[in-house]
Amino acid sequence: MAKKSRRSATGSASQRQLRMGELVRHALSEVMQRGELRDPVLHDKMIMLPEVRMSPDMRYATIYALPVGSDNAEEVVEALNRSSRYLRGQLGRMIEAQFVPELKFLKDGSYDEASHIDELLNRPEVLRDLENDKSSIADPDLED
Repeated sequence: MAKKSRRSATGSASQRQLRMGELVRHALSEVMQRGELRDPVLHDKMIMLPEVRMSPDMRYATIYALPVGSDNAEEVVEALNRSSRYLRGQLGRMIEAQFVPELKFLKDGSYDEASHIDELLNRPEVLRDLENDKSSIADPDLED
């Protein structure tokens, strides 16, 4: 009989995956803060790690990274992937887990998407429509 998946019908991560992802994220942030990465691209860079997603078997971690105040995010992500072996070794010393996950870094696009949505919401035609919606809502105090 096949083993049942612990994921819900929506495909969300299990509590264990979320907890391990946060543990990995904090440990990697600590390693990066110490400034031990030798890659010249990563030297003196502040890198945000907003999210870590763990595979169901905890053997793979996908880390979303974004350099602060820098336009060369792809270059930084490539450098992080080159340094993933070193980071994995440091991670093994910092966390207690059955397996130290393999690390894969990806560019985090959520901030770009959020700024695009803000840009759309601040368009004059959208602001005009929002004002029209507010004025069309009847005031409940006036209906008495």
